[in-house]
Amino acid sequence: MNPIQLDFQKTALVIIDLQKGITRIPGAQGVIDKVAPIVRLFREKGGFITFVNVDFLDGRDRLTPITDQPAASGTPSLPADWAEFVPELGVTQGDHIVTKRNWGAFFGTDLDLQLRRRGIDTIVLCGISTNIGVEMTAREAFQHGYNQIFLTDGMMSTSQDEHDATCKFIFPRIGRSRTSEQFLAEVAENAAN
Repeated sequence: MNPIQLDFQKTALVIIDLQKGITRIPGAQGVIDKVAPIVRLFREKGGFITFVNVDFLDGRDRLTPITDQPAASGTPSLPADWAEFVPELGVTQGDHIVTKRNWGAFFGTDLDLQLRRRGIDTIVLCGISTNIGVEMTAREAFQHGYNQIFLTDGMMSTSQDEHDATCKFIFPRIGRSRTSEQFLAEVAENAAN
Protein backbone atom coordinates (compact mmCIF):
# COMPACT_ATOMS: atom_id res chain seq x y z
CA MET A 1 0.00 0.00 0.00
CA ASN A 2 1.41 3.37 -0.98
CA PRO A 3 1.27 5.72 2.01
CA ILE A 4 -0.94 8.77 1.88
CA GLN A 5 0.92 12.05 2.13
CA LEU A 6 -1.38 14.93 1.26
CA ASP A 7 -0.80 18.54 0.44
CA PHE A 8 -4.26 19.91 1.18
CA GLN A 9 -3.60 22.83 -1.16
CA LYS A 10 -3.36 20.32 -4.01
CA THR A 11 -6.08 17.92 -2.87
CA ALA A 12 -9.84 18.05 -3.40
CA LEU A 13 -12.58 16.15 -1.63
CA VAL A 14 -15.19 15.19 -4.24
CA ILE A 15 -18.48 13.98 -2.78
CA ILE A 16 -20.82 12.22 -5.20
CA ASP A 17 -24.62 12.38 -4.92
CA LEU A 18 -25.04 12.66 -1.16
CA GLN A 19 -28.32 14.40 -1.81
CA LYS A 20 -31.73 13.97 -0.24
CA GLY A 21 -33.31 12.11 -3.16
CA ILE A 22 -30.59 9.45 -3.22
CA THR A 23 -29.73 9.11 0.46
CA ARG A 24 -33.23 7.88 1.23
CA ILE A 25 -32.00 4.37 0.42
CA PRO A 26 -31.23 1.98 3.29
CA GLY A 27 -27.65 2.26 4.53
CA ALA A 28 -26.99 5.76 3.23
CA GLN A 29 -26.82 7.29 6.71
CA GLY A 30 -23.78 5.12 7.42
CA VAL A 31 -22.04 6.62 4.40
CA ILE A 32 -22.92 10.16 5.51
CA ASP A 33 -21.54 9.40 8.98
CA LYS A 34 -18.21 8.25 7.49
CA VAL A 35 -17.92 11.23 5.15
CA ALA A 36 -18.75 13.94 7.73
CA PRO A 37 -15.37 13.76 9.57
CA ILE A 38 -13.55 13.92 6.24
CA VAL A 39 -15.45 17.11 5.36
CA ARG A 40 -14.46 18.58 8.74
CA LEU A 41 -10.81 17.66 8.13
CA PHE A 42 -10.80 19.34 4.72
CA ARG A 43 -12.38 22.47 6.21
CA GLU A 44 -9.74 22.56 8.99
CA LYS A 45 -6.90 22.12 6.49
CA GLY A 46 -8.27 24.57 3.92
CA GLY A 47 -8.79 21.87 1.29
CA PHE A 48 -11.03 22.28 -1.74
CA ILE A 49 -14.42 20.60 -1.35
CA THR A 50 -16.70 19.77 -4.26
CA PHE A 51 -20.25 18.58 -3.70
CA VAL A 52 -21.69 16.83 -6.75
CA ASN A 53 -25.38 16.18 -7.24
CA VAL A 54 -27.40 14.84 -10.12
CA ASP A 55 -30.46 16.65 -11.36
CA PHE A 56 -32.45 17.10 -14.52
CA LEU A 57 -34.01 20.19 -16.03
CA ASP A 58 -37.35 18.70 -16.99
CA GLY A 59 -36.77 14.96 -17.11
CA ARG A 60 -36.41 14.94 -20.88
CA ASP A 61 -32.66 15.45 -20.54
CA ARG A 62 -32.15 12.01 -18.98
CA LEU A 63 -30.16 9.41 -20.89
CA THR A 64 -32.44 6.80 -22.41
CA PRO A 65 -30.34 4.37 -24.45
CA ILE A 66 -31.62 0.86 -25.04
CA THR A 67 -30.19 -1.37 -22.29
CA ASP A 68 -30.76 -4.81 -20.79
CA GLN A 69 -31.56 -3.19 -17.44
CA PRO A 70 -33.41 0.04 -18.24
CA ALA A 71 -34.09 2.77 -15.72
CA ALA A 72 -37.68 3.55 -14.80
CA SER A 73 -39.63 4.51 -17.89
CA GLY A 74 -41.14 7.90 -18.54
CA THR A 75 -40.21 11.08 -16.75
CA PRO A 76 -41.63 10.72 -13.25
CA SER A 77 -41.54 13.85 -11.19
CA LEU A 78 -38.90 13.88 -8.51
CA PRO A 79 -39.46 15.19 -4.99
CA ALA A 80 -38.89 18.93 -4.67
CA ASP A 81 -35.84 18.34 -2.46
CA TRP A 82 -34.39 15.59 -4.69
CA ALA A 83 -31.13 17.41 -5.52
CA GLU A 84 -30.57 19.17 -2.18
CA PHE A 85 -27.43 18.09 -0.34
CA VAL A 86 -27.84 16.36 3.01
CA PRO A 87 -27.56 18.87 5.86
CA GLU A 88 -25.21 16.67 7.92
CA LEU A 89 -22.31 17.59 5.63
CA GLY A 90 -22.84 21.32 6.02
CA VAL A 91 -22.41 22.69 2.51
CA THR A 92 -21.06 26.24 2.70
CA GLN A 93 -20.98 29.13 0.28
CA GLY A 94 -17.27 28.53 -0.33
CA ASP A 95 -17.76 24.96 -1.51
CA HIS A 96 -17.74 24.16 -5.20
CA ILE A 97 -21.07 22.76 -6.41
CA VAL A 98 -21.31 20.59 -9.52
CA THR A 99 -24.64 19.48 -10.96
CA LYS A 100 -24.19 16.58 -13.34
CA ARG A 101 -26.71 15.24 -15.83
CA ASN A 102 -24.94 11.91 -16.32
CA TRP A 103 -23.19 9.33 -14.17
CA GLY A 104 -19.79 11.02 -14.09
CA ALA A 105 -18.96 14.39 -12.52
CA PHE A 106 -16.53 15.49 -15.23
CA PHE A 107 -18.56 15.18 -18.44
CA GLY A 108 -20.44 18.39 -19.26
CA THR A 109 -19.36 20.21 -16.07
CA ASP A 110 -16.61 22.60 -14.99
CA LEU A 111 -15.06 20.18 -12.48
CA ASP A 112 -11.78 19.60 -14.34
CA LEU A 113 -11.37 23.32 -15.03
CA GLN A 114 -11.94 24.27 -11.38
CA LEU A 115 -9.54 21.60 -10.12
CA ARG A 116 -6.76 22.51 -12.56
CA ARG A 117 -7.02 26.25 -11.93
CA ARG A 118 -6.47 25.56 -8.25
CA GLY A 119 -3.47 23.31 -8.90
CA ILE A 120 -5.29 20.21 -7.64
CA ASP A 121 -3.57 16.94 -8.53
CA THR A 122 -5.23 14.57 -6.05
CA ILE A 123 -8.89 13.72 -5.46
CA VAL A 124 -10.37 12.02 -2.41
CA LEU A 125 -13.57 10.41 -3.68
CA CYS A 126 -16.68 9.18 -1.86
CA GLY A 127 -20.45 9.02 -2.27
CA ILE A 128 -23.27 6.98 -3.75
CA SER A 129 -23.35 4.79 -5.80
CA THR A 130 -19.94 3.11 -5.75
CA ASN A 131 -20.40 1.33 -9.08
CA ILE A 132 -22.22 4.13 -10.90
CA GLY A 133 -21.57 7.79 -10.05
CA VAL A 134 -18.42 7.21 -8.00
CA GLU A 135 -16.84 4.70 -10.39
CA MET A 136 -17.66 6.76 -13.49
CA THR A 137 -16.18 9.87 -11.90
CA ALA A 138 -13.11 7.85 -10.84
CA ARG A 139 -12.59 6.57 -14.38
CA GLU A 140 -12.92 10.11 -15.76
CA ALA A 141 -10.49 11.45 -13.14
CA PHE A 142 -8.00 8.74 -14.05
CA GLN A 143 -8.23 9.68 -17.72
CA HIS A 144 -7.60 13.31 -16.72
CA GLY A 145 -4.45 12.26 -14.83
CA TYR A 146 -5.53 12.83 -11.23
CA ASN A 147 -4.19 10.84 -8.29
CA GLN A 148 -7.10 9.32 -6.40
CA ILE A 149 -7.92 8.05 -2.94
CA PHE A 150 -11.17 6.12 -2.52
CA LEU A 151 -12.92 6.11 0.85
CA THR A 152 -14.42 2.66 0.55
CA ASP A 153 -16.67 2.92 3.61
CA GLY A 154 -17.69 6.43 2.54
CA MET A 155 -19.56 4.95 -0.40
CA MET A 156 -22.10 2.23 -1.11
CA SER A 157 -24.11 0.59 -3.87
CA THR A 158 -27.57 -0.89 -3.96
CA SER A 159 -25.94 -4.29 -3.42
CA GLN A 160 -22.78 -5.34 -1.59
CA ASP A 161 -21.67 -7.32 -4.67
CA GLU A 162 -21.72 -4.20 -6.86
CA HIS A 163 -19.76 -2.21 -4.27
CA ASP A 164 -17.23 -5.00 -3.74
CA ALA A 165 -16.64 -5.53 -7.47
CA THR A 166 -15.71 -1.89 -8.02
CA CYS A 167 -13.53 -1.78 -4.89
CA LYS A 168 -11.77 -5.05 -5.78
CA PHE A 169 -11.33 -4.80 -9.54
CA ILE A 170 -11.48 -1.14 -10.59
CA PHE A 171 -10.18 1.07 -7.80
CA PRO A 172 -6.79 -0.69 -7.31
CA ARG A 173 -5.98 -0.03 -10.98
CA ILE A 174 -6.69 3.71 -10.86
CA GLY A 175 -5.94 4.86 -7.31
CA ARG A 176 -5.56 3.97 -3.64
CA SER A 177 -8.33 2.66 -1.38
CA ARG A 178 -8.73 3.34 2.32
CA THR A 179 -11.49 3.26 4.88
CA SER A 180 -12.26 6.66 6.35
CA GLU A 181 -10.53 5.63 9.60
CA GLN A 182 -7.39 4.51 7.75
CA PHE A 183 -7.37 7.76 5.80
CA LEU A 184 -7.71 9.93 8.91
CA ALA A 185 -5.02 7.93 10.73
CA GLU A 186 -2.53 8.19 7.85
CA VAL A 187 -3.14 11.92 7.47
CA ALA A 188 -2.64 12.42 11.23
CA GLU A 189 0.51 10.27 11.25
CA ASN A 190 2.06 12.18 8.35
CA ALA A 191 1.19 15.53 9.96
CA ALA A 192 3.03 14.43 13.12
CA ASN A 193 6.21 13.55 11.19
